[in-house]
Amino acid sequence: MIKRRGSPSTTTQAWHRPLLWLSTFSLLLIGASVVGLLADSRELVGAPIWLKPFKFAVSSAIYGITLAWLLPRLGTTARNRRWANRFGLLIAVMLGDEDLIIVTQVLRGHSSHFNLSTPFDAALWSSMGFMIVALWVGTAGIAVLSWRVRVGDLATTWALRLGLLITLTGMAIAFAMTAPTAEQLDGLEAGSAPTMIGAHSVGVADGGPGLPITGWSTVGGDLRVPHFIGLHAIQVVLILALVLLRLSPRFRLLRSESFRTRVVVIASTAYTWVLLVLTWQALRGQSVVNPDALTIAVSGALLLSTVVVGRIVLTRARPAVPEPAPTWELPV
Repeated sequence: MIKRRGSPSTTTQAWHRPLLWLSTFSLLLIGASVVGLLADSRELVGAPIWLKPFKFAVSSAIYGITLAWLLPRLGTTARNRRWANRFGLLIAVMLGDEDLIIVTQVLRGHSSHFNLSTPFDAALWSSMGFMIVALWVGTAGIAVLSWRVRVGDLATTWALRLGLLITLTGMAIAFAMTAPTAEQLDGLEAGSAPTMIGAHSVGVADGGPGLPITGWSTVGGDLRVPHFIGLHAIQVVLILALVLLRLSPRFRLLRSESFRTRVVVIASTAYTWVLLVLTWQALRGQSVVNPDALTIAVSGALLLSTVVVGRIVLTRARPAVPEPAPTWELPV
């Protein structure tokens, strides 16, 4: 059968091109950041100055390639396809512009986030604030589309739906970082002109002792922890669903689509609990590596309840009659 040029069945049309371009740009930025880390000894807010663009580029590449694969599979109708392409373009442009601003500030030796030191710095930070909102709106639009179509088997479909909802929650945590700290509020009340409004850390100043690479505070709360965990929920939950499908020919229980779907729902619920606990912990000014007795007790109770409820739900989902092994294939 002869395929016309530009047929949706071709490889190039199976991915969202602007998001592929974003991922390619992000990969190039990763390489440039590695060179910067090796050649540029400057530090900013207690960390190598090229570490921030490196981390953002890695996150953008992962996020971009995931959505580049996903969006064409949501376009089951002409209307869905138009909206999926619009949301994808919006996300690609916003993430790309955000990375460019971060690199611009690195080259200037200035902070990109929360920086109001000069009118230019303030303008860049305001632009980034708009981009953060636009990214959330674009992702929310994709989440709405995911509830209107089925992608692959039922477990994969629910993985996408729930993963996107958790991702939206994680993205929303970034808004809490923009609020002024107690010290910044005192300065504003005293009438001083602010140079920084907002912070990653809670209870301690940004730039203190932190974990390697991530920089997450080891002495206080850090909202980047739940933000990162939530942001990449879509990849974690989706990979789980695809792994379950891949293993289904080998394990009788996993041959049941209903059983795999329940595993995905239980895992998504547990992931949500982890996100909420990490957010609660950070807002209390507590480091992720130094939980107190209350945090440990709450985490243990949630883990136990998830295991108990999960066991009950999965036991009821056991198929009475063995089902034929499904054919392993990625959703198309």
